[in-house]
Amino acid sequence: MTEPSGTLFEQLLGIMARLRSPEGCPWDLEQTRASLKPFLIEEAYEVLEAIDGCDAAALIEELGDLLFQVVFHAQIGAEEHAFDMADVLRRLCDKMTNRHPHVFGGTRVASAKAALAQWEAIKQREGKADGRERSVLDGVPVALPALTRAQRMQSKAARVGFDWPDAAAAWAKVEEEMDEAKAALASGDVAHVGEELGDLLFSVVNVTRLSSIDAEAALQGAVEKFRRRFTEMETALAMQGRSVTTVDQDELERSWEATKVRERQG
Repeated sequence: MTEPSGTLFEQLLGIMARLRSPEGCPWDLEQTRASLKPFLIEEAYEVLEAIDGCDAAALIEELGDLLFQVVFHAQIGAEEHAFDMADVLRRLCDKMTNRHPHVFGGTRVASAKAALAQWEAIKQREGKADGRERSVLDGVPVALPALTRAQRMQSKAARVGFDWPDAAAAWAKVEEEMDEAKAALASGDVAHVGEELGDLLFSVVNVTRLSSIDAEAALQGAVEKFRRRFTEMETALAMQGRSVTTVDQDELERSWEATKVRERQG
């Protein structure tokens, strides 16, 4: 018989409390919020890897590891008499209920886009009720990878109508930014080149977003393709008794093109 998830969650909280007790694990006892930060990020990325791998067993394990990080922080909060897991869950339940009045209240929305706009409007009202003005762009962590952060910022702005009409219109901006980056390169002003290339990358993210493509995943795919082709090129040269470190630039280019041809031919 399958145990209720609530029972298992209580068991997990007990395990965490035991690990942090004087009779628990020395390593767990030494951890602080700051020391746990890298693990939280690492576990989140391992969840993404499991999702990309379409591996249900791996996803179960990695989601559990990520959940453990949340439980770890809640346990430290309880020890500091700052908050506990009940506070975390209560806040989450209240927020999800309050920000979905079309599900838990009497309002209606016509589309996912309308639901997102409603979500932002409710966040604005919550901020005012707390005595603070919230920006539409609030809630995007600075520590996010730049492409992901750019896409999240653009998506938030789009929720209130600040957006390009479609990917084709956004591509015109890419072409404009390409011309500006080219002019900056010709000027030799490194700071200006950096600024214009940043604008170019940001405009490309707009195109990926409006094409329903995740910019970070697209670049990761390109990086992985480069890694795969480069290592295949290394292998092909090694089979000829040569190395990428010794052949000249022209030979590297020919080997690279040959690798792409072999890949296309399967």
